[in-house]
Amino acid sequence: MERSGRMFSTVFILVLLFVAIGTGPMVVEGKVATKEKSRTCESLSTKFKGLCFRSSNCANICKKEGFLQGKCAGFRLRCTCTKKC
Repeated sequence: MERSGRMFSTVFILVLLFVAIGTGPMVVEGKVATKEKSRTCESLSTKFKGLCFRSSNCANICKKEGFLQGKCAGFRLRCTCTKKC
């Protein structure tokens, strides 16, 4: 019984690790989302510092960086900028 509990804990931690690794680089490298005929690229803001609570603040900084829009996204509340690819 003790061994099965230990095995379950190990598998659970490994699954969490793979999920964390799998979702991390997607935002960093620029996630591409397709909409009808246009493609949208997402990238993390380089000038936004701290946690992102208001998407309007994020959008203003993204516009200064040359992007079209910005929003607070993800579990870690980061400012993500968007533009057409």
